[in-house]
Amino acid sequence: MEFRKAIEEDVKSIVNIIKQAQTWFKEQGIDQWQDNYPNLETVLYDINKNYGYVLLKNNVVVGTAAVIFDGEKTYDTIYNGKWISNDEYAVIHRMAIDPNYKGLGLATLFFNCIEKTCLNKGIHSIKVDTHEENIPMQKSFYKNGFQYCGIIYLEDKSKRLAFEKILTKGT
Repeated sequence: MEFRKAIEEDVKSIVNIIKQAQTWFKEQGIDQWQDNYPNLETVLYDINKNYGYVLLKNNVVVGTAAVIFDGEKTYDTIYNGKWISNDEYAVIHRMAIDPNYKGLGLATLFFNCIEKTCLNKGIHSIKVDTHEENIPMQKSFYKNGFQYCGIIYLEDKSKRLAFEKILTKGT
């Protein structure tokens, strides 16, 4: 397995993984990642801003995520709870695993790689959010040590469940 920043040569694979996730959400009746988001422009933006990361198996992109170290303004206000810390944090957005590789523990491996990257940058907190009906992602958060913190609202007023994980050297 290889974990690295996404490059333009990865765009087609990333978009394909995202489209498969969008289809799965639609089939499950989950109103997340619909309305053509994320899309090609989002993927290119993530790469150009150095947010995009990929997980590769045998040189094939099997996972994608945006890891942002610039904060997240929609996290400034949290409802029905509170963040664990007010320290500097990373945000993981747009994480998806190729459905052909689901069930192999790749999300956990991806989280572990992201956590190491954070610790190398001196960041000890990761914050994430997901749709309230995206139970598989919520389970993945809990499995990987994230704690539920409350509710945030995206810019379009969509409700999301917010989680945080505090990182230590042994994480």
